[in-house]
Amino acid sequence: MIVRLAIGAALIVLGRRLFWLFVAAVGFAAGWAVASDLLHVQPEWLALVLALAAGVLGALLAQFVQKLAIGLAGFLAGAFLAVSLATLLNFQATPFTWLALVIGGVLGAVLLGVAFEWALIGLSSLAGAMLIANSLDLSSTTHLLVLAGLFVVGVIIQSALGSGKVAKGA
Repeated sequence: MIVRLAIGAALIVLGRRLFWLFVAAVGFAAGWAVASDLLHVQPEWLALVLALAAGVLGALLAQFVQKLAIGLAGFLAGAFLAVSLATLLNFQATPFTWLALVIGGVLGAVLLGVAFEWALIGLSSLAGAMLIANSLDLSSTTHLLVLAGLFVVGVIIQSALGSGKVAKGA
């Protein structure tokens, strides 16, 4: 839980500046969601290892194969957010979850490819907000309010941090 809170906070504040962190974090989050929620990998440490491997792979891709990493990051962020939203709305039947994963992934990849700077701010803020909100034991209404509030805070912070170029290797 502490790791998810820390990664979520880092994404909200630094997602735009540290592209590799964003890619690693969404790789971790997507890996965790797939391993634990969709594939029900047991024991839990194995799901954590798979999620960490996905995060490390994402960070390496961000460093060495940036164009591919942008598409992959967009896909993973969109997939993670869509599956989280489907779960929040109680669409937990397997076909709906996989459909949400694919549609969200494709939309995330397209969005990040077309409007990289703003999409990176939006997706990293939303992914960070989702990681934090999902880590807290909240009612549905409070969960949505915290999610929306953290998203707005992330967009404001990242926008205010400057209009310089994204630090791709920082």
